[in-house]
Amino acid sequence: SEVMTILILFHFSSFRDLKHFYLFVRSRMRSDFPHTVSYNRFVELERKVCIPLAVFLKMKALGQCTGISFIDSTPIRSCHIKREKS
Repeated sequence: SEVMTILILFHFSSFRDLKHFYLFVRSRMRSDFPHTVSYNRFVELERKVCIPLAVFLKMKALGQCTGISFIDSTPIRSCHIKREKS
């Protein structure tokens, strides 16, 4: 569906928020997505495609698990941690 494709493209784009990316798609990619809806309706449809998108990614985008996993434990530095001791 167009909604799933737009969501996947958003994660590969350099846009920081979905709304601006969606407005970009509606204005600049009209020929690729001829049946776009308003942003409010898109957000409603986004919730409905969450599970089908997860199933698609699980079946097609993820490779077969070999039993070996790597986790990056590099600490991320931050400033002014308000609840550091709680």
